[in-house]
Amino acid sequence: MGLATTTGSRVVNDQPGLRPATVAKVRRAIEETGFTPNAYALHLKGKRTATVGICMENLLTPPAVLKLASLQHRLRERGFASLIEVLEPGNSRFVIRHFLSLRVDAIVFVGHFVGEEIEARVREMAVHATPHIVIDQLGIAGAHTVALDRVRAMRELVSHLAALGHASFGLLGISGTPRSVIDRLAGIEAALAERNLDFNQAVRSLDSRHVRQNDFEYGRALAASFVGESNRPTAFLALNDEIAIGALHGLQQAGLRVPGDASVAGFNNQEICLMPTPSITSVDQRVEETVGASVDLLVEQIDRPFARPRIRMIEPLLVVRGSTGPAPRS
Repeated sequence: MGLATTTGSRVVNDQPGLRPATVAKVRRAIEETGFTPNAYALHLKGKRTATVGICMENLLTPPAVLKLASLQHRLRERGFASLIEVLEPGNSRFVIRHFLSLRVDAIVFVGHFVGEEIEARVREMAVHATPHIVIDQLGIAGAHTVALDRVRAMRELVSHLAALGHASFGLLGISGTPRSVIDRLAGIEAALAERNLDFNQAVRSLDSRHVRQNDFEYGRALAASFVGESNRPTAFLALNDEIAIGALHGLQQAGLRVPGDASVAGFNNQEICLMPTPSITSVDQRVEETVGASVDLLVEQIDRPFARPRIRMIEPLLVVRGSTGPAPRS
């Protein structure tokens, strides 16, 4: 190229004092050769690495894959590359320290993790002044968080069913102690209280009778158990769409009409909701809105660190389809 190495370095680092023709010549050479500056060497000069570390709970569910794809795309649009790790319980310290050693500009958690473990990592990132966002999991102390309002989601769903005359509800997979389950139960209880219905009398769960392995089969098995019970609920609320579809098939196999004899609702509003007959009423997680708010908050935090944790709640969207209808008459 006929230029000193230092001249090329000055162009790469946008230093002043060079002739425009020299800058153009260097940039042409960079384009032709595919030269890429070392991001971590740039960081040592006080520049960003333009990378974000992403910790995923798992990649086994369609919503998780959609969130990751959208997150990676939006970060790329803002000039950031992504480093992705599936975070196993007990492994977060190693993963986060690896990200910190790579000098990532920020770290994102997507999914539901062991709360105490992520809280410890949030404290560690604060020491290193590394920005972060927790997507989907409320209740992490000190964390900047963006999450779907699951309390409101279940209030709207139960209110929809109650307006159709339903006063008894079977829970399908909505059990345990995860924050996402606790929030859903709180929303159900709030909606029932608005109609002077007692939660313990109006809601039943048979989750303990079956081991959850395949969600479609789990939903079918739960529905079959409810069919054999006296005072069968008239409406069923599933943890996700797969369980809802399994329950739908289980009820139909038992000779029940959906929604004539029982209504079924899912959660996540995936495309599979359109496959069965009738199609499944479901709560949409609004993935694009959630991820968009997360990236905005993350980039804002990178530019100017927040003094206090920020929490943004995403409004849910109830999509009513054919699987929910008026409660059957006694």
